[in-house]
Amino acid sequence: MASLGRASAMIAAGTIVSRVTGLVRTIVLVAAIGAVGRASDAFSLANQLPNYVFQVLSAGLITAVLVPQIVKWSAREDGGRGHLSKLLTLGTVVLVIVTGIAMALAPWLIRLFADSDKYTPDQLALGTAFAYWCLPQVFFYGMFALVGETLNARRVFGPYAWAPIVNNIVSIVGFGAFIVLFGGERSDVPDWDPLLIGVFGGITTLGIAAQTVVLVAFWRRTGLSIRPDFRWRGLGLSTLRGTAGWSFAMLLVGLVVSAVQQRVISGASGDHVSATGWFVAWLVFMLPYSVIVMSIGTPYFTQLSEHAAAGRDDEVRADVDRSIRTLGLLVVIAAAALIAASAPAARIFTNGPDQAVAAGAVLVGFLVGLVPLAVQFVVQRTFYAYGDTRTPFFFTVFQAAIAIGLALLVPLVVGPADLTSAVAFCQSLSSLAQVILATWLLRRRLGPLGVGGWVWALVRFTLAAIPAGAVAVAVYLLAGGAESWMLAADVDGISGRLLGALGTAVLGGIAVVVYVATLAAFRAPELRTATGLVRRLVGR
Repeated sequence: MASLGRASAMIAAGTIVSRVTGLVRTIVLVAAIGAVGRASDAFSLANQLPNYVFQVLSAGLITAVLVPQIVKWSAREDGGRGHLSKLLTLGTVVLVIVTGIAMALAPWLIRLFADSDKYTPDQLALGTAFAYWCLPQVFFYGMFALVGETLNARRVFGPYAWAPIVNNIVSIVGFGAFIVLFGGERSDVPDWDPLLIGVFGGITTLGIAAQTVVLVAFWRRTGLSIRPDFRWRGLGLSTLRGTAGWSFAMLLVGLVVSAVQQRVISGASGDHVSATGWFVAWLVFMLPYSVIVMSIGTPYFTQLSEHAAAGRDDEVRADVDRSIRTLGLLVVIAAAALIAASAPAARIFTNGPDQAVAAGAVLVGFLVGLVPLAVQFVVQRTFYAYGDTRTPFFFTVFQAAIAIGLALLVPLVVGPADLTSAVAFCQSLSSLAQVILATWLLRRRLGPLGVGGWVWALVRFTLAAIPAGAVAVAVYLLAGGAESWMLAADVDGISGRLLGALGTAVLGGIAVVVYVATLAAFRAPELRTATGLVRRLVGR
C-alpha cells in the first residue's frame, strides 16, 4: 500500500501540474481563435479527431491488451524483453499505417463529424485544412500511450503523468507567439489563410510530438533494452488479435457516438456554444477525473491486474470495493463544487458572461456523469485485468445506443442555444445506464462485489454534497449571479479570466468546507481514510 501511495502522489502531482498548465494552454488557445465562431469550431473539430483515437487507445486497446500482457511477461526470466520488442515494433507499424489512412481520409472525417447542412463550405474546407496538420498527432498519441502504459506496468508511474506538461509549455509559447505576430480572436473563417493554418496547426502537433519524445527519454527506467523486432511469430497474436478485435470494435462504436453528437451540435455553430465550447467544457470536466480517478485508479489497476493474473479473486473484489469508495468520496464533492462554480469556471475560457453561462451549462451536463464515470473506470478495468474486452464491448454498445438515441431526440426538444448542453447531459445519462449494466455483468463473473455497501456510501456522499453545493450556489446568487464580479461582465482579456478563476476557487472552497463538515458531523468512516490519503499524497 505504501508503494501505491507513493505512485498515487507522483501521478497526482504530475496530473495537477499538467492540468493547470493545460488550462493555461486552453486560455491562450481560445484567446487566439475565440470561444464561439465558425473558425474556432472548425479547428476544434479537426484537432479533436486524433484525440478520439487516443482516448480509445489509452482506455481500450492499450490498457486492455498491453498492461495485462506486460504484467504477465514481466514475471519471466528476461522481464518480458523479447516480447516487448516485438509488441512495440508491431504497435509502431500499426500507428504509422493508421495515421496515414487517417490523413488520406481527412476530408471525409471532417464531414463525418460535421453536418454539412449546418457547416458552411468554407468552414468545412478550413476544418479539412486544419485536419491535415492535426492528424499526425495520432502517431504521437499512440506512441505516447504505448510507452507510457509500459512504464506504468513496470511501476514507473511518474513520467506518464508529467510528460504532458511539455506539450502545454510548447503550446503556450507557440500560441502566445502566434497572437503577438498575427493577432487574436480569429473566430471567423475569412481570418485564416494557408500560412496561418500551417503555423497554428503545426504548433498544436509539435506539442504532442515533444511530450512523446520526453517520455521516451525515461525508458531506461524500465531496465529493458528494446530493439526493432519484426519476427512477430510467437508473440501470441492469435490471442491478442481476439482481444484487440473487441477493443477496435469499441473504437468504432465510440467514433459513431462522437460523430452523431458533433453533427447534432453543429446546428449551434456560429452563434452559440458548439464544438469549441464542448471540448473546453470537457477539458474542465476531465480535471477532477484526471487528478482523482487517474492518479488513484491507475496504481490500483496495476495491483488489480497482478491479483487477477494470480487468480486471487477475493483480493480483486477487495480492490474494487476499496477503490470505488475512495474515489467516490472525492469525486462526489468535486462534481458538486464544479456544478456550483460552473459559470465562473467557464468564464476562464470565454469572453463574456453570456458565453460563460452557456458554456457553464455544457459543463454541468458533463458533471452529472462524473461519479458514474469514476465507477466505470474501476469496473471496466477489472474486466481488462482478466483479459476480457468482449464484455466491455457489449456494455459500450449499450451505452452508445442510449447516447445516440437521446442525442438525435435533442433537436426536437430544445433550440440551437441549448443543443450542446442538452447533448452533454444525455451523454451523462448514458454513462449512468452503462455503469449499472457493467456492474451487474462483473458481479455475474466474480460473484458478490459488495455493491450495496459502496452504493450506499455513494448515496451518503451525495447527501452530504447537496447542502455543500447549495451553499456555494447561494453565495454565487447573493454576489449577483450572472452580474457578479465572478463573471467579470465589464472586464475583458486576462483580467476577466482571472476573476473567473478566483470565483471558481471561492465557490469550490466553500463547497468543500461544508462537505467535509457535514461528513464529520455524521462521523462518516470514509472521511478519515480519505483525509489520510490526501494528507499522504500532499506530503509525498
